[in-house]
Amino acid sequence: MGSIIFLRHGQAKNNTERILAGRTPGIPLTDKGVDQAKKAAEFLEHMKISAIYSSPIERAKHTAEIVGQHNSVDVRIDERLIELDMGKFTGMPYEEIFSSHGNVFMKFYNGELEIAHNGVETFTEVKKRVLGIVDHVLDNHPDENVVLVTHMDPIKAMLSTIMDLTPENLFELIIANASLNIFREYQRKFSVSGINVMHPSRFDQDW
Repeated sequence: MGSIIFLRHGQAKNNTERILAGRTPGIPLTDKGVDQAKKAAEFLEHMKISAIYSSPIERAKHTAEIVGQHNSVDVRIDERLIELDMGKFTGMPYEEIFSSHGNVFMKFYNGELEIAHNGVETFTEVKKRVLGIVDHVLDNHPDENVVLVTHMDPIKAMLSTIMDLTPENLFELIIANASLNIFREYQRKFSVSGINVMHPSRFDQDW
């Protein structure tokens, strides 16, 4: 029995500026995000991880490299862990998107056509690629603990395949920066072992 550990990247510049970055390059971790990644790396030391896969986006890749260096594990880049393609909304402030298009995130989780019409990747597409990398891990790392460094919605996609989450639940669920989301696997069936696992000192602040 092994675990697949989804790790969201540490705090990045787009998080503090409340901009929907999508796949925009050149958005680094903040100093706080680097510190968060280091704390996650220390947590993972006790789980004896054997492999790390990462989204190619800078904020995720840097987080993965910090974790890998601390745990002496090489990082492999996998496009299936990439951030959402946000289409025409890429680079826009959250407030501007909400004022002009309403709650696009709820529409995303609902699978409304408006999302695809604006060039945004659908939640169904996200689930498909996330389950693809999960199958790869199960085939290549049986009974091992593997870390997948990615972004909020790929993690929500994994959660939604195991738990009966409504679009409202998905919208309200916040996956904290640099938190561990742990799935135990047995005979290709999953159970959720932890959501937003992080150092206790981080629970007294905004995510």
